[in-house]
Amino acid sequence: MRGPALPLARRAGAALGLGRAGRDPGQLEKKRRGKQQKQICQVVLQHFEKQYTAELGDAWSTVRDVLTSPCCWQHALLLNRFSWSPGLESRLAEQGYQPAFPAALPFLPAAFRCYSRPAAGRFPAQKHQPGRLKEYYLLNAASLLPVLALELQDGEHVLDLCAAPGGKAVAILQCACPGHFHCNEYDDLRSRWLEQTIESFIPDPFINLIRVSKLDGRQIGDLQPEFYDKVLVDAPCSNDRSWLFSSDPQQALLRLMQRKELSSLQFQLLRSAVKALRPGGSLVYSTCTLSKAENSDVINLILNSCRNLMPVDISGMARGVSQEFSFLSGMQQHELLVLPERGRAWGPMYVAKLKKVSST
Repeated sequence: MRGPALPLARRAGAALGLGRAGRDPGQLEKKRRGKQQKQICQVVLQHFEKQYTAELGDAWSTVRDVLTSPCCWQHALLLNRFSWSPGLESRLAEQGYQPAFPAALPFLPAAFRCYSRPAAGRFPAQKHQPGRLKEYYLLNAASLLPVLALELQDGEHVLDLCAAPGGKAVAILQCACPGHFHCNEYDDLRSRWLEQTIESFIPDPFINLIRVSKLDGRQIGDLQPEFYDKVLVDAPCSNDRSWLFSSDPQQALLRLMQRKELSSLQFQLLRSAVKALRPGGSLVYSTCTLSKAENSDVINLILNSCRNLMPVDISGMARGVSQEFSFLSGMQQHELLVLPERGRAWGPMYVAKLKKVSST
């Protein structure tokens, strides 16, 4: 699908800025540094006010307060089990960091170590150095919930369908050693970023077990039917945090106009993931938006369209982290939506889990 017109998957991830930004790592780091000084995009805020007041009710005012105040944003550290630093955990403890996930979770591998603190701010980032592994990955702690929901086991065949920038791929390898690990990213720039992330965190023996591809995610199910035990679809979405700080109002307006295309793309990616999943295998779908059209509506559509799917209860995981994260009430047992609030400024993050029960 590399004709003169950009396919929807690429347009959504790159040209129109839909979903996670399709830029190189250096540009994104500069963007993060300058975010405190950037102005809130009123076009986007007004759009969100109307939509999320209707969808979230009173909870929206609390969420809006966090999303529009980067000074209160928090960052967690996922430690890299392949690059052990004896003094790192002591340094983190001295600065008020504690384990981000309680040991009572239904699934929490011993090697999976993530630290966070209630205070805003971030630990110093580590630069990419060829041949040297990083000790930790800075992230939004809620972004690890989709990986934990997969309940990965050693030896499984795993597909990360929309893998860039690579944080969830790194997290997957902190949980287990897959027998086959396929990381796919269609966009060229983002694929290079994914490769750099893997190089920064994963040693050579494991890198050789990872397949990185630049396929259209909507086609993988037909190319490799019923091959994978676990599939993660961290779908391109309307990134609420990023969109609120759009520097170009006209581009922001274009994004909002094109936003309705995303649910169609997300459904097509999910349908491909279902085809790629073996009977008995599990699928986790996630986004970093509050939008019901991109979250519950997409999951309901795939459940109604694929009779061989059943929802999987993840309410136990939600209960297990209820002190660390704030969730939208009234969700179904197979889904959750993390809502940012001060002191727990994680998310937005939507997670849903499904199981394929048969081939047809």
